[in-house]
Formats: sequence, C-alpha cells, structure tokens
Amino acid sequence: MQILLFSLLFMLYLLTLLGNSLILLITMVDLALHTPMYFFIRNLSFLEICYTSVTVPKILANLILEDRSISFASCAMQLYFLLFFGTVECFLLASMSYDRYLAICYPLHYTAKMTKGVYVRLTLVCWLCGIFIPLGNTAGIFSLPFCGPNQIDYFFCDFPPVLKLACVNTSPNEVVILASSLLITVLPLLFTAGSYTCIIYTILKIPLAEGRHKAFSTCSSHLIVVTLFYCSASFVYLQPRSSYSPERDKILSLFYTMITPMLNPVIYSLRNKEVKEALRRTLKRLLFS
Repeated sequence: MQILLFSLLFMLYLLTLLGNSLILLITMVDLALHTPMYFFIRNLSFLEICYTSVTVPKILANLILEDRSISFASCAMQLYFLLFFGTVECFLLASMSYDRYLAICYPLHYTAKMTKGVYVRLTLVCWLCGIFIPLGNTAGIFSLPFCGPNQIDYFFCDFPPVLKLACVNTSPNEVVILASSLLITVLPLLFTAGSYTCIIYTILKIPLAEGRHKAFSTCSSHLIVVTLFYCSASFVYLQPRSSYSPERDKILSLFYTMITPMLNPVIYSLRNKEVKEALRRTLKRLLFS
C-alpha cells in the first residue's frame, strides 16, 4: 500500500514540476507572452513549484524510510515556508484579478495603468507579505511548551496538528491565527470577488455574444484557480479547533498542496489559446533549429 501511495504521490509531484516548469519556460522565451498577465502566471508557476517542494519530498521520504521523524527546527521551517508560499499565492491571485479587472473594464487605459513598474511592484508586495506575515504566528506556536509523545497525525507540519501537541491553553494562539488567516485569505478573496463583480457586470453589457465569450475566456482560467485554492485552504485554516478533523483535513491538505498546483498549468494551457500557440512555436523552434 505504501509503495502504491508513494508511486501515486511521486507521479503527481513530477507532473507538478514538469507542468509548472513548462509554463515558466514558455512565458520566459516567447516574446508574445511578455505581458502583465503572463508575468503574474510565471510567478504563480514558480510559486507552485516551491510550494509543493516544501512538503512533498518529506512525505515521499516518510513513505519509504523507517525513520519518519522531523526535528523541531525542521518542523518550524516547514510550517513557515508553507505559510510563506501560501500567503504569497493569496495576494498574487488578488493581484491577477486586479489585472483582469483593468484589462476588461478599462481596455483603452490598460497599458497606461498596468505598466511594468506597477505589476512588478504588485508582485514584490505579494512576496514581501509572504515573508513577514507568517513570522509572528510561527514564532508564537513554536515558543509553546510541547508534551510527549510529539507525534504529528498529519502528512506535514501545519497549524492544527502542531497546536494539538501543546500542553497549555492555545486559545490566544488560535485567535491570532484566525485573525491572520482572515487577513491572508478573506481580504484578498473579497478584493478578488469585488474585481470579478465589476468584470461580470462589464461583460454583461457587451452587446455581442462573441464579445462576451472572448472577454470571459480571458479570466475564466484565473477564476477556476482561485476557486480551487480558496475552497480547500479555507476549510483548513478558517475552522475552529473544535471542528478539527484529522482525516478530513489530511485529504484537504493534499488537495491544496499537491492537486491544485498540478492542475494550474493544465488550466492555464488547455483553456488558453495564447499559451497553446506559444507552446507550438517553442516546440517548433526546439525541433527545427
């Protein structure tokens, strides 16, 4: 059973690395994709590679090695980097929704509003938020006293299972975690929802059905990615400790750390004519150069 699970997770991890690396390569080498939207997608693909690499290698090692221990420092680092990349993704998805909002609601002013300086600064802010916001929570949790046996009933170090091991009242930590989770997930989600409300309203005002379809197709991929990511992550991080279910959360954690990053390049390539054409051009250059 463990060999089967190892093979399955290894294949998913390999597909995630290959798919996101391919999106990275295409958006870097094809000049037609040197636009703000693909700059964000390139960052997202790099982010997904890092995000899965925080947890999956250790999960795979645990499936084939007898020693499944993780040191205190390694557990703290794993949790921090998991939150780091997760925070960046939340704010990056919100930035991408703002880009789509400008492109669809203000098409004539898009190039003037979404300049290189603007989208580079937006992306930099996303990464800086990822660096600093998780520091307090991670430090607060790992300064708690832990009582034996210190066995984590989870695939990796995460808030709910680590808090369960503390031998003091963790209510203050839970309040802080909930507050930061609201900041990291709900605020970007509300911003994204507001952007798409304006986008949908603008699309519905387009008189021709073909025009509406073309406008919606430019943001449908992003909307699918946002839905997949937020639905799975919210169930884990925005729930009270009383409703914590290890078995359910294990499945959800695999979904947002493995399945969603693997699906992202598929969604952005199969539903995007520009990416498919860029892939053909890149393959033609590689094969016939």
